[in-house]
Amino acid sequence: MDETDRAIIRELRRDGRMPNSALAEAVGLSPSACLRRLRLLERNGTIRGYTVVVEEAPARDAVTVIVQITLDRQTDEHLRRFEDAVRKCPEVRECHLMTGMSDYLLRVEVRDAADYERLHKEALSRMPGVARIQSSFAIRTVIRG
Repeated sequence: MDETDRAIIRELRRDGRMPNSALAEAVGLSPSACLRRLRLLERNGTIRGYTVVVEEAPARDAVTVIVQITLDRQTDEHLRRFEDAVRKCPEVRECHLMTGMSDYLLRVEVRDAADYERLHKEALSRMPGVARIQSSFAIRTVIRG
């Protein structure tokens, strides 16, 4: 992958629906050369697909809680069991396997502190292998991708 390929990817990250003619102009190629490179990037797996990013409308007055989860064991089986359980929890909007002090970072949306207490007691603390839960309430969202 050269600088032109990286430029194509940069432009498509900015606007994945950009017509090939505009993409070619932005990266300094002819439309046919640009399309040839784009198809090659798709065939070799560098570009694996295209998607739509939908603005997730949070519930009115929803509270965002960032939750760090530490498991008692980090075997493949324990990770899989936890991940299967967390997928079933509708309040969990994002879940990331992490390096560092905790194993998972979750972004949770709830109505209020009492709703989070219910979620903590009835769902998060009962998930397989959970050893520790650390929660932080977001004051305000500054950037959302």
